[in-house]
Amino acid sequence: MKQTLCDGQLSRAPEQKDLNGDTCPICHGEEWVYEHDEHGVEYATPCKCREQKVMDRRLQFAELPDSLKEIRLNTFNLRRYTRDESREIAAVACKGVKFYLDNLDAMIEKGMGLYLWSEEKGSGKTRMAASIANALMHEHGIQVKFATSLNILQEIKSTWGQSGNKQQEGYLLDALQTVKVLVIDDFGTEETKDWIREKFYQILNERYLNKLPTILTSNFSLDGLNYDRRITNRLQENTFQIHFPEESVRETIARENADYMLNNVVG
Repeated sequence: MKQTLCDGQLSRAPEQKDLNGDTCPICHGEEWVYEHDEHGVEYATPCKCREQKVMDRRLQFAELPDSLKEIRLNTFNLRRYTRDESREIAAVACKGVKFYLDNLDAMIEKGMGLYLWSEEKGSGKTRMAASIANALMHEHGIQVKFATSLNILQEIKSTWGQSGNKQQEGYLLDALQTVKVLVIDDFGTEETKDWIREKFYQILNERYLNKLPTILTSNFSLDGLNYDRRITNRLQENTFQIHFPEESVRETIARENADYMLNNVVG
């Protein structure tokens, strides 16, 4: 792909470094290589580093916690559930997620998201949501934003003490409302004051109107959320509700970590 300007001159971008602080020796961080055609007109072609730089920016924008950045769908382990019923529910959940990703184009076109829920903490909801987010970014090139509901509210409140706070809040809400896929973790754990209801309605309604998928995890079913029908109706209409096991896998993971340490110490 070539990119030119009407006057044949291309402006140079400030030097950009990747996540490791390294500057590309070919383009010197501009992500474009500049050449001249047979008529002496300057044009630019993407540098081979550009694809990785775009992914770096995508990951920075997503703001996935470090502990979730490397999680992938193929590492979701059903054997961590100790009860047969839990493994069966988790297997159905995995099939639901697979169906969603196998039909991603149709899901994106319809603005359909996912609502992953179980009353039990540590049942794998956040891990699955992070796995989906990583798949969307790495395998499908889709921009994702990942945040807990409490972090979203804290970010909104942090703008209130600033000069021009309305503008700052507007920028934040715009990012949440317009990103291609928004992942909200632990939805429903926040205190539901009037202003909180209004902010989440504003975010979710704007995404609903523009057919932008939202993926949520929660410790509550939709009927159990302490929100009015304006919000739950929209989530009911534009998300697939997927139930996760009512069993925590954290004890199993703790045992695995202890066994790993013991085996290595003994060895």
